[in-house]
Amino acid sequence: MADYTYEQLKAMTVADLRKIADGIEHEAIQGHSTMHKEQLLPALCKALGIHLHLVAVGEEKSRMKAAIRKLKVRRDEALASHDGARLAVVRRQIHVLKHKLRRMEVEVS
Repeated sequence: MADYTYEQLKAMTVADLRKIADGIEHEAIQGHSTMHKEQLLPALCKALGIHLHLVAVGEEKSRMKAAIRKLKVRRDEALASHDGARLAVVRRQIHVLKHKLRRMEVEVS
């Protein structure tokens, strides 16, 4: 198995990535012949042991994190006042924002 970097793999075509995946037996790349590049690239990196860092990008990230901090203050207030209904609403809002933030993540090596 040849050593590849993330940048080398990202520059390859899907056909080239599938040829590399043919020679590897790993559960992450099961069904690689039908995967798109967006799916195959992270799976191949996992199989080859190439570590990827995920980072959220954009100015929207800052706004979301600020909103989460404000909601955490409201959550603490709801906890202190024993307001279960308001606590549930605020926790759900935090959850939704964190989910959106994770969906914004992109791969960087």
